[in-house]
Amino acid sequence: MIASLSLDLDNKWSYMKTHGDAGWESFPSYLDVCVPRVLGFLRERNLKITFFIVGQDAALDQNREALGQIPVDGHEIGNHSYRHEPWLHLYSKEELVDEFARTEDALEAATGNRPKGFRGPGYSLSPTVLEVLADRGYEYDCSTLPTYIAPLARAYYFFKSPEMSDEEREKRRKLFGKFADGFQSLKPYRWKIDERKITEIPVTTFPVMKSPIHASYVIYLSTFSKLAARTYWNSAMAACRATGTEPSLLLHPLDFLSAADAPELKFFPGMNVALEKKLEFVGELLEGYQKNFDVVTMKEHADAATERDLGERTWKD
Repeated sequence: MIASLSLDLDNKWSYMKTHGDAGWESFPSYLDVCVPRVLGFLRERNLKITFFIVGQDAALDQNREALGQIPVDGHEIGNHSYRHEPWLHLYSKEELVDEFARTEDALEAATGNRPKGFRGPGYSLSPTVLEVLADRGYEYDCSTLPTYIAPLARAYYFFKSPEMSDEEREKRRKLFGKFADGFQSLKPYRWKIDERKITEIPVTTFPVMKSPIHASYVIYLSTFSKLAARTYWNSAMAACRATGTEPSLLLHPLDFLSAADAPELKFFPGMNVALEKKLEFVGELLEGYQKNFDVVTMKEHADAATERDLGERTWKD
């Protein structure tokens, strides 16, 4: 069985913006620290993954050197929006076209690659986003997160953001999705947009339970009990194999950073874990991932899925 691996390269400013913190407008960055660290980590394990990059970061000269090394190491480049606003469902079609065009141009200038895949910030997706993806020739999307706990995650997020205005809260009203998303399939399918089709690769959650299994969540569990976190992870991998689910595992920059690297983000779960211990634990997770599956990029996963007879879906609110 194959499995894909990707990293949403959310920068320091994008976390601060989503959290409603002041100072994000100057685009503070940790990419010069994070990207080389991640690339070295992947190189040691002979892993090729997909990096979903924010267009605003690719447009800034200060990030060009770090981002330019990603394709040199053989990794795929994906679109993670330009402004990293998890409310793309509120955008008009004209605004989305501008968002995508600016991101594609910035990514090509920084990395030499134009993306074929997209993941919305905060798993933000809408019929209009899918239409624009189809118009622009995207081959796959991976913005769906089939989980029942989205409302709980959103409530926790708002609890940790007490200074956020009512207007900003309204924009984030659908952040992480809704309870009904837990009923979505974990297996690839095709979105049908008019007569066009786009392959969807969901972010994998624990089969049946539909609780998250992305690395940040398992790291958070490890702060209570490493044994429980390992058991949970191993059980999730076994459940994927038992149900024929080819997993798509999601990484984040904070999986490779500690509070010492980004003090502004110390409130995020798992940021109090010492860097050496965190990297050791993530390495352990990925070692098990590689033992259980043939790990590929998102595009390779989508290409393999597209060769099969996938079910088709149209958008239903």
